[in-house]
Amino acid sequence: MVALCFRCGYSIIYRLFRYVNEIDWTLKLKDMENKTHYRKVFKSDHLGVADLEDFIEEKKRLVFTVKHVTQHLLIPGDKKSGVVVAGRRVSANIAHFVENIKPLVLNAGNSKIMKGFCNGSSFVEDWKNVVIELYVQDGVTFGKEITSGVRIKPNQPTLSKPELLPTNKKVWDHAITYLKGEGTVTGIKQKWSLSTANEQKLKDASI
Repeated sequence: MVALCFRCGYSIIYRLFRYVNEIDWTLKLKDMENKTHYRKVFKSDHLGVADLEDFIEEKKRLVFTVKHVTQHLLIPGDKKSGVVVAGRRVSANIAHFVENIKPLVLNAGNSKIMKGFCNGSSFVEDWKNVVIELYVQDGVTFGKEITSGVRIKPNQPTLSKPELLPTNKKVWDHAITYLKGEGTVTGIKQKWSLSTANEQKLKDASI
């Protein structure tokens, strides 16, 4: 009887503890929702350091795909020309991404790296579908101030390729059809990881 009462008492105390703990966490979350993060005032219409710091805090890799780049030229006397960056209308190259993130204003250094990633082409129309990795560089001079800036790493990131397997019948059959035409194994390997055994299977099936 005493043991039963002890267990009942322990159960009540445990439930009460959980209830109080849940209330405490709920209050903390509501408190966080009502507070304003200091980075909010530093964010703009274009990708900046404050945006990348959010990704870094969430432990996300800063790898994105540039869908295309647009150039905006400021023409004297034309108030609608150029693009507004940090409250000023200027000439700029703007990188737009496949991912749902803000566009990036490409400075001279980042533009040079993009050119290198696109077979040395100086034309922004050729700067598309390019995988890049960003980072925050400290000690950047902006006017009379020393600040931080968004930079593109000089080496493109290495992305793991999905493995092509016979069990993925739709893709496997498509690869066979591709090889029966004018396709090559090298072409397949540009998008897929292929083991030696499966490479031979593909070759045998496409004969």
